[in-house]
Amino acid sequence: MKVLVAGGAGYIGSHCVRQLLAAGHTPVVVDNFAYGHRGSLPAGVKLHDAGLADVAALDRIFAAERFDLVMHFAAFCYVGESVHTPLKYYLNNVSATYTLLDAMVRHDVRKFVFSSTCATFGVPASLPLVEDMPQAPINPYGQTKLDVENALRALAHAKTISCAVFRYFNAAGAAEDGSIGEDHDPETHLIPLAIGAAQGLRPGLQVFGTDYPTPDGTCLRDYVHVDDLSRAHIAAFDKLGTPGTALFYNLGTGTPTSVLEVIRAVEKVSGLKVPVKFGPRREGDPPALFANSAKAQAELGWKPKFMSIEPIVETAWRWHARKPAGYGDRAK
Repeated sequence: MKVLVAGGAGYIGSHCVRQLLAAGHTPVVVDNFAYGHRGSLPAGVKLHDAGLADVAALDRIFAAERFDLVMHFAAFCYVGESVHTPLKYYLNNVSATYTLLDAMVRHDVRKFVFSSTCATFGVPASLPLVEDMPQAPINPYGQTKLDVENALRALAHAKTISCAVFRYFNAAGAAEDGSIGEDHDPETHLIPLAIGAAQGLRPGLQVFGTDYPTPDGTCLRDYVHVDDLSRAHIAAFDKLGTPGTALFYNLGTGTPTSVLEVIRAVEKVSGLKVPVKFGPRREGDPPALFANSAKAQAELGWKPKFMSIEPIVETAWRWHARKPAGYGDRAK
């Protein structure tokens, strides 16, 4: 297939571009480089430098490329920022996505794969999380993703499109060959923060809360490798042939890992000490979040290759240990 990858220069999108190439598809990237990196794109991949709110640009791109399917990763994803500047999130994550969907329909592209989040569930009443649990986001980021999910349900019900929606847990790791990895600005994810602290690039790693009702008192999360996420998205392509299809999947390993276990994995893999500063709990952090991914495994034949934290950290360490100088400066 010829696949439009919106946000294809970002962390998850760029890994998916490589997985698309490996699977024999032709990815075409649309990215405005608000957060993405040109250096993350493989040589020869066609790139359109445009934002999803630009109707004229989308019309030109769709008319020129004649896509079979659209994958959407171009969301803002900082929970705290979404609380303080919600309009930024609604304009980009919701309004611009509707503009993209409208362009798809006008150009008769009917298959859509959407990057959603476990944040649509809010604070769950029980664990592990399964797809049909109530969704009650507690921040604007999660709400914007749920708003798009609801729009996709309506479009599928009207048989306007077919769609697959993937709710990730904690995307982590880097390409196995060390070619690309995780480089956000600002960085908020635990593994790169711990690695940066171990390398002496940060003053120390702040751990929020040591008194949670978990085995070691720190939060439990479900870390799923970014390439495993990408492979799941591509596995859904064959399920989207019938208009009106709407598929919703949780993606995780189902194995919760604590903050302290992540720190120990970074120290073991790197051979370096992670300087840690312990502090009080952070508002809004649930004690534990982890997935039941049985539906994705049964329906898509998907199984995570990386089932434990240490091999995920190993891929991240390979990337950070050899990250090209100035990589993070290539956004523009």
